[in-house]
Amino acid sequence: MNHAVRILYFASLREHVGIAEEDLRIDAGTTVHHLLERLRARDSTWAQALGPSQRIMVSVNQELARPETPLGAGDEVAFFPPVTGG
Repeated sequence: MNHAVRILYFASLREHVGIAEEDLRIDAGTTVHHLLERLRARDSTWAQALGPSQRIMVSVNQELARPETPLGAGDEVAFFPPVTGG
């Protein structure tokens, strides 16, 4: 069984991948880590933008998430660079 999640891309990440948001169907049991691997596999632009060496924050339903955070139907997943204050 699969279900859809809403993915949002913010700031420089949005500029790099060229889209602000998308809906994506995922399999049951998918985690943030699995989703990142799937997005990186799209092509070299995605692999670079979301690569392990990049400092990317992830939230699920507006709460900071970890790689092992599970994703469910209708979840909102946001990817964004770390925010610095000043």
